[in-house]
Amino acid sequence: MYVECKKWFDPILHFAFDPGAEGTRKGRLMKDEYIQVGDIEMCCDIVGEGPPLVMIMGYTASKDWWQPAFVERLAVEHRLLLFDNRGAGKSSSGTRDFTVKRFADDTAMLMAELGIKKADILGASMGGMIAQEFAINYPGKTDNLVLMCTSCGGVHATLPGPRTLKPLVKRYPTPEEQMRNSIDILYPADWVREHPEAVEETIAAATAAPISPKNALRQMGAISRHHTYGRLPLVKNRTMVMCGDSDVLLPAKNAKTIASRIPGAELKIYANGGHGFAMQFTDEVTADVNVFLEG
Repeated sequence: MYVECKKWFDPILHFAFDPGAEGTRKGRLMKDEYIQVGDIEMCCDIVGEGPPLVMIMGYTASKDWWQPAFVERLAVEHRLLLFDNRGAGKSSSGTRDFTVKRFADDTAMLMAELGIKKADILGASMGGMIAQEFAINYPGKTDNLVLMCTSCGGVHATLPGPRTLKPLVKRYPTPEEQMRNSIDILYPADWVREHPEAVEETIAAATAAPISPKNALRQMGAISRHHTYGRLPLVKNRTMVMCGDSDVLLPAKNAKTIASRIPGAELKIYANGGHGFAMQFTDEVTADVNVFLEG
């Protein structure tokens, strides 16, 4: 995955944006740039051209987890900000507690450091939880909102069963073993059998900059305290909620709940889509996102 990302990113790093373009540092593309944000150093990339789109990754994930084809298709229409959350990937952990609200604050401060006043926000899984908090707490910084395979948390969330959670909670000896034991949580079993190359891509991405067991536990704690159900009607931004109907980690009922709570939200459900439906149906999902954001 790293090699594929590098092949794709390296050529475009030779080009510069308009120096006056909002959302770039000194008008240039960035790759693995380290930005001081409060008590942490955040690792981020800026890729593509167009209106800014901030992309927030999920539990234990780094920015390398975004599939290259997914990034490529969105970067045609948007200037993407990709980054590692606090304590994940190449971003430092800092001294403060891990909370979903803290992750949203980190995102807002990173945007400010990069001169991004307002952006479309896209979050997947835990990243979708962060995106909810971001839109609620920073409405002036939020344009359109895309929430993928996520939950509002609390008593109104539809939780996975203990068998599903076990591979995520248990820490295996190596990052590779961790991911191999978690694949069936991300994708439907029949799709896994038919797409072994995608499985290997996922594993390679997860092992490029793996999270520490301590920070994985801290992220899980943040997720367990996440709760936005009562505040979701405060979101006034155009919102699209996306999920797969075969997601065993955050079942589709969660997306339906969120969409019912955000005024005017659109709901898009992908047949036979797992938690990683964006990788299963990259062309369709990116087309849907681009059309929505253009609206």
